[in-house]
This record gives sequence, C-alpha cells and structure tokens, in this order.
Amino acid sequence: MVAKVILNPYSARWRAKERFPEAELALKKSGVDFEVAVSEKKGHSVELAEQAVKDGFSPIIAAGGDGTIGDVVHGMAKAVPEGEALPPFGVIPLGTANDLMANLKVSTNLDEVAKTIAAGKTRLMDLCKVNDRYFVNNTAIGLEPVVTVIQEEISWLKGIPRYLYAAVAAIYQGTSWQAELKWDDGEYTGPISLVSIGNGACTGGLFYVTPHADLFDGKLTFTFGYVQSRLRMLGLLPLTMKAGAGNFVEKDEIHEINTTHLSIKLTESSPSHADGEIFNRELYEAKYQIFPARLPILMP
Repeated sequence: MVAKVILNPYSARWRAKERFPEAELALKKSGVDFEVAVSEKKGHSVELAEQAVKDGFSPIIAAGGDGTIGDVVHGMAKAVPEGEALPPFGVIPLGTANDLMANLKVSTNLDEVAKTIAAGKTRLMDLCKVNDRYFVNNTAIGLEPVVTVIQEEISWLKGIPRYLYAAVAAIYQGTSWQAELKWDDGEYTGPISLVSIGNGACTGGLFYVTPHADLFDGKLTFTFGYVQSRLRMLGLLPLTMKAGAGNFVEKDEIHEINTTHLSIKLTESSPSHADGEIFNRELYEAKYQIFPARLPILMP
C-alpha cells in the first residue's frame, strides 16, 4: 500500500516546511512508499485527507502540529461511515507542542517515527466529536480557546512561551459565561470560566487541564469551573502544569468528570477550538461524544 503524507508547511510558523526534507529522507531510509500532498490554505488538510481515504491510500500520515493532526483525522472520518474504523493513521511531528505524541508517550525523533510508520503496527485509539467536528486530543470553550485566539495574534514570541503569555493575557481579561452542562449522570447550571474536554491529558505543550484523560479508555474527560477572581485564576495557572499530584483539578472550584456524552448551552457565545484550531468563534451550543477504539494509530 502507498502512504499519503499530508504536509501543513505552516505548522510551527513555517518550521514544518523547513524540516520536512529531513522527514522525507527518514521515510525513504525506512522503505516507506509514499506520496506527498501539501496543504495550501486553512482547512485544505481536511479536504486532502478525505480524498486520500476515498482514493485508497493507506496509511494516512499527518505531517505538522496538533492542528494538522486534527484536520487530517477530521477529513478521514468524514470519508468513512460513522461507527466504522478509519484507515491506519500516523504522525510526523513537526509542530510546536506535539501534544498527541507526548500523550502517547512516543518519540518525536523523525528517524524513529519513520521506522514506526514502516513497521505498520497500530493500536485502536478513541476518536471524539464536537458537533460536526471530529477531534483527537482536546477541545474547549471559555478560557482555553480565548488563549488560542490571543496566541494566534502573537508574532514576537515563539514556541511554548507564546502559549504561556497568551494564558496570562486571557486570565487578565477576566472572562466568564453562564452555562448549562449535562453529562451521563449529572448536570450543572451557572457561571463557568472554562470547560475543557480531553481525550488526551496534555495540551499546549505544558498544560494538563484534563490530567486524568486517557486516549484509550472509551471516555471523554472534562473539567469545568468558575473562578471569579483574576488573582485566584493566576494562582491556579501553575497548577495546570502539574501532570500528577497538585494539579488544579484538586481545588474546590474545579471539577473533573468522565463521561461518554456532554452537552453545553451558553447564554453568550464563546470561541471554541478542536486540537488547537479555532473552528467556531461564536459558539452557543455544543454536543460532545466519543467513539471508542475507532482510530488505528501507528505506534511502536
């Protein structure tokens, strides 16, 4: 079978384009037979992935960051009837944070990645969906996507420091929403500062907003909370960077819950992202669901 590699050259502010020749060489050394398709505009990776599945390529490889991964898997899922397994999927990590690779606990070394793709071994990972958008690692409303919107506009900082600066700036804005949440065995109505829904635990390279999320457990893990004081929120920020004990979900204002479904209604709109990409800047209602063991992901 011939692999289709879908490259987003813009990932990591064009560093993906610079590094891709190294990835191509690694694939060739490992004996991978592949073709390359280059995304030329926002959302183009979705179209390329959908067409690649229809054309029978296997595996489908996302070359870029977490946003590229989300776009490619979204396109793949659109090409396959709901409930059926997708073609094998692999990642060439060329992004800033590479959250999915971190959550999978696999190497980002391009030679090792190429060997994994060549070996063809897969593990069935959970796939998630918010409204009509499939996602792999996480999605959110409230504070988190506000951070995403802010960091998109920052050009004078690079890498993880950009996300950290954007987080502080978003907290300074002091945003909050009135929300109605319903999940498998519970509900909440009232003010919220954030709702983050995780398939994986880490996002943005260093934030563990859903620290107990598991890509293979068949559950969505979501956190929500309301923090009225900006100073208190700033105090909680460092705790979101703790992967284990001491994480902010241990505080009274924050709740972490496992579920298979979640619905949210807001009285005022919020931006929303999926795998780090803003897909709706004025979201009022969202429904989240999980498809256990639907994505065969290439792993060592």
